[in-house]
Amino acid sequence: MKKMILGLVLLLLSSLFIGAASQTIIKGVVKDAKGNPVVGASIAIKDSYDGGTTDSTGNYSFKTSEKGNQLLTITSIGYKPFEQAVKPEGTPLTINATMKEEISELSAVVISAGTFEASDRKRASAVLDPIDIVTTASANGDVTGALKTLPGAQQVGESEGLFVRGGTAAETKIFIDGTLVNNFFNTSVPNIASYGRFSPFLFKGTVFSTGGYSALYGQALSSALVLESIDLPERSSANLGISVIGGNAGYQGLSKDKKSSYGISYGYTNLAPAFALIKQKQSYSQSPEYHSGDVNFRFKTSKTGMVKYYAYFSTGRLDFSTPSIDSIGYRDRFGLDNFNMYHNLSWKENLGNKWKLYAGLGYTLNTDKIHGNMQDADKNDILLTGLEFKQFGLDLDGNYFNAKLVIEKKLKGLSAIRFGNEYNYSNERSIFTSYNGQEFSQRLKENIISFFAESDIYITNDLAAKAGLRVEHSSVVDKTNIAPRLSLAYKLSKQAQLSFAYGIYYQDPERRYLPSANALTFMKASHYIAQFMKVTPQRTFRTELFYKKYNDLVKTSSASGQEIAINNNGFGDAKGIEFFWRDKKTIKDVDYWISYSYLDTKRDFLNFPFATRPNFAAKHTASLVIKKFVMPWKLQFNGAYNYASSRPYYNIVPDGNGYKFSDMGLVPDYHNFSFALNYLPSIGKKDAKGFAVYVLSISNILNLKQVYGYQYSYNGARKQEIVPPSRIFVYIGAFFSFGIDRSQESIDRLF
Repeated sequence: MKKMILGLVLLLLSSLFIGAASQTIIKGVVKDAKGNPVVGASIAIKDSYDGGTTDSTGNYSFKTSEKGNQLLTITSIGYKPFEQAVKPEGTPLTINATMKEEISELSAVVISAGTFEASDRKRASAVLDPIDIVTTASANGDVTGALKTLPGAQQVGESEGLFVRGGTAAETKIFIDGTLVNNFFNTSVPNIASYGRFSPFLFKGTVFSTGGYSALYGQALSSALVLESIDLPERSSANLGISVIGGNAGYQGLSKDKKSSYGISYGYTNLAPAFALIKQKQSYSQSPEYHSGDVNFRFKTSKTGMVKYYAYFSTGRLDFSTPSIDSIGYRDRFGLDNFNMYHNLSWKENLGNKWKLYAGLGYTLNTDKIHGNMQDADKNDILLTGLEFKQFGLDLDGNYFNAKLVIEKKLKGLSAIRFGNEYNYSNERSIFTSYNGQEFSQRLKENIISFFAESDIYITNDLAAKAGLRVEHSSVVDKTNIAPRLSLAYKLSKQAQLSFAYGIYYQDPERRYLPSANALTFMKASHYIAQFMKVTPQRTFRTELFYKKYNDLVKTSSASGQEIAINNNGFGDAKGIEFFWRDKKTIKDVDYWISYSYLDTKRDFLNFPFATRPNFAAKHTASLVIKKFVMPWKLQFNGAYNYASSRPYYNIVPDGNGYKFSDMGLVPDYHNFSFALNYLPSIGKKDAKGFAVYVLSISNILNLKQVYGYQYSYNGARKQEIVPPSRIFVYIGAFFSFGIDRSQESIDRLF
């Protein structure tokens, strides 16, 4: 028996020795393309249990008893799988591997030169979202008001629109779901900035490009603001808003299968109660009064496809007079009646095999009935000799149609190519009625056909490029342009990157100078941008250097008594540096951002006698925005300080065959401190079926005098300051939502 047991032991030891002797050692080192070790990579013989992992130096070693032709696989998160054929035969094998990065949206560099973006898809680069906009004290709930706290935008208070990096407001175009929006702002009123028509909560994403923007957008020399509307709501809900100056109500319904929704809302605004308490520079016989409404429906066409329709309607009227600068003791009267209608229909769909389709239609109808005349001290209408031109009527109506189609093909990794075309049609008519009843009618029709192509090229996670080309033909100037665009981005570290952008941009002459008896062409701007950006989950720092070269700007003449465009001999440039810092970490429960811009710009355009800084451009602009939520009090404190250095002012008068500055100077620096207080009583309550927000907002709380410029009398003998209608404005309101509680979501998104 002992001999039998001993034999079995010897047999077992012999088999173990033979098995060990038949194993093959496989070892090596795994590195990335930069020569850095890949730690924690998994190495295995395919379809076996033999394998190992790399250590902190990238080395690995394991034994295998497999024989013959085998496949060695190496995998690691963030890298493409590595495979190599091996043939274990007992002799040690050394297999070194270089792994290539797997390009993914989470780790890839973001092409961002010239662009502030906020969306769910790219939260890492998000700057302003709808919650940010409505809680920015100086924004007054307006999309563009909040964007003025970002670098690149000017603090222009006497006219609506975005003035970006030395460009006029007309050089910034606004798009909703990819299609161009005409009349985004309420109709202009002399020396008063109008607000945007659309609520920030209509949009889920915002891309504010201060230069170097995509080839998908055109007809803008300076900037593009791209807004993406929301998709399906989370659940059905109703809302109600009440304030001193009006109210609004709406309902959003979600279908039981959560594949479609519809909504409707109505709003009424009348500023008479506010103007009764806060004295205005203007004397109103009809305070601004607005009715607005919108409807929408959205439905899924597939798991990935969706159709969205949005329609907006509004009417507005006002009538006021101001002391006349042309005749002491008399008043200038201005009246306006407006109707606006906007429709937007969009469709996005995955077509299969990595193809996507984006299509959109937009239509705007806008009518304005404007009248002006003079009044005596008792506000009786009067006609004064020599000032007959102040009595007039102007009827304007415009029809605008936009169609856009984009086809996209996803390539390897995040790379993609997209192409398509865009069609813009406008039909505008104006009827001017002079003091003696004589009418002058004019109509302008324009067709712009555009084709574009663009590619995203991701070479690695650290290096990417966007190259595009846009071709446009305008029927008004009967010219075709070709505009190349190129952006590059390189990741310096996990959180920091460099970006560069170059592009050529074209735009038709402004409509107020069309049609013209003189041959005109496109205005042109070339953009050069360099950016450094470092982004962490709670902090963002970015700085940009930019240079813009303007060519073929419109020059005008009033020799015929009316200012008309005569040629495209204008030119100019703009250069500067910008900084932006946002921090949600350093101070507990405090979110703040600081922006600063330096702008050096000159232009020779319109009736300027030579190249000089335009009156809408300040050399230095800065903003500080602070938001603090005190949870026990259920209060949010919002403060904002906006600064702009002095802007120039000019009085340009004819001088022989040209023009000259008869008067010029600088207005005082601009300062504005604004404060807002939000009370959210439902914070902390469980199972809330809705929420309420009570708002108190005060603009220019320190009652500082703000001067935007000067206006001159008809003969140039007198000038007066252009100032806000009132130094301080106070807003008090309450907003209620039923069926859904978004209060905690609002706090979570802030901090």
